[in-house]
Amino acid sequence: MSDTANDLFARLDRLNEIGAALSSERDLGRLLERILVAAKTITGAEAGTLYRITEDGQALSFAIALNDALGLALGGASGQPVEFPDLPLYDAQGQPNHALVATHAALSGETVNIPDAYIAAGFDFSGTRLFDARTGYRSHSFLTVPMKNHENEIIGVLQLINALDPTTREIRAFTLADQRLAESLASQAAIALSNRQLIDQLETLFESFIRLINLAIDEKSPYTGGHCQRVPELTMMLAEAVNRTQTGPLADFTLQPADLHELKIAALLHDCGKITTPVHVVDKATKLQTLFDRIELIDTRFEVLKRDAQIATLRRLLDLRVPQDAAAEAACWESLKHELAQLDAEREFLRTANRGSEAMPEADRQRVREIGTQRQWRSPEGVETDFLDSDEIDNLTIRSGTLTAREREIINHHIVTTIEMLEALPWPKHLKHVPEYAGGHHERMDGRGYPKGLTREQMSVQARMMGIADIFEALTARDRPYKPAMKLSQALGIMKKFAANGHIDPDLFEVFLREKVWLRYAQAFLDPEQIDL
Repeated sequence: MSDTANDLFARLDRLNEIGAALSSERDLGRLLERILVAAKTITGAEAGTLYRITEDGQALSFAIALNDALGLALGGASGQPVEFPDLPLYDAQGQPNHALVATHAALSGETVNIPDAYIAAGFDFSGTRLFDARTGYRSHSFLTVPMKNHENEIIGVLQLINALDPTTREIRAFTLADQRLAESLASQAAIALSNRQLIDQLETLFESFIRLINLAIDEKSPYTGGHCQRVPELTMMLAEAVNRTQTGPLADFTLQPADLHELKIAALLHDCGKITTPVHVVDKATKLQTLFDRIELIDTRFEVLKRDAQIATLRRLLDLRVPQDAAAEAACWESLKHELAQLDAEREFLRTANRGSEAMPEADRQRVREIGTQRQWRSPEGVETDFLDSDEIDNLTIRSGTLTAREREIINHHIVTTIEMLEALPWPKHLKHVPEYAGGHHERMDGRGYPKGLTREQMSVQARMMGIADIFEALTARDRPYKPAMKLSQALGIMKKFAANGHIDPDLFEVFLREKVWLRYAQAFLDPEQIDL
């Protein structure tokens, strides 16, 4: 077999390898660069440019530009932007622009193979000559190939410059074999690029839909909407910190880009079940709050008791047998004053109890019960009844926070709903762990969490990350209705106790501290007054 045939077969094998590699590339920028590098490789080109059709379909934009002789690499992994102006496909009158070889290829769908640009007729190479004059380069042979996808739609143009003889390295014209290989590659590349764009569009649509769900929760309750946005940010900060870790138990644990994407989706969806949680429970800022704060009803009852006390005093004064008995009259007024003061004190006490606290003393809880059962008032139906009903007493004697045990169950049930919602979806392979990651953020390392009571060994590292992010965000949130914004020192103190008592993963929390994830998050999302470290 001749050397020429061997070379062709080798290039065909290379073309097949390239096609497989292109179909597996997830990053759009790297995909574009790989397409151009592959085209240069199989044709022996010294330089090349990859153009993409702009979104409005009116021009070609420079996506990647490479020139080995000049050491030029723009776009792609280089990090250097391609600052050349777009090439218009139509002139000011809307007529197709066939003057430039690249725009002609895009408009006609035809490959253009030019042995020498300086003597070629029919195309405007003035821009090329200006570039050559400025750089000292000599653009000679051109191979310009339109990129057609599976729908026969042109999505870009591949332009190769200066084919080099593999032996002498002298510039030569692109051969027919070069052209056929480039056309085959352009076709494969166009399909890979279209698929990648479609996948990116679907992923963007999916993420937008998730954010729409969070927006719905946000509109339903401003106190949880911010949480749904901040927990993913903190989760990804922690994930990136773990990836940077070089020592300790997590030194060998690394999340690849696909893993990070899966974790991000899970974090965005971790509280989607809250869309079913009643607003009056989520937003319960005081113990008596339902659709409104029922402390106002109790205020009204106190006013009724005060009115009744005043009426009773006036009746006693009228019933005095000796109106001129000043001492008895003074005693009546003094008794009324004392009773009104006691009622005001009890009202203020109940208002304070209604606001909730970290730990309500048992003596205060007992006082609520005594006020509720030992005082009587006449209801709107005219019935003499206890001042507080059993539901009001249960709420006002909540030991910590503002939620009853039943309401906490309702809040906690959101994670069950989240898991049920997510497990019902047909997740693709690269997102199959989303339900597990999202559903594990209320589990504890010691198995005392919910809903499944998993232990540390039964949980993925990703789910444990989300647990830390969820708790730290909740502790430091400044938009909760039932507590003031917590300072960093206090929040970290609580987190350290959680790490020690089996609530959160100690290894991840050590990374959280060492890499100062807490500080990066605080600087981005907390009020300056909260940052006291």
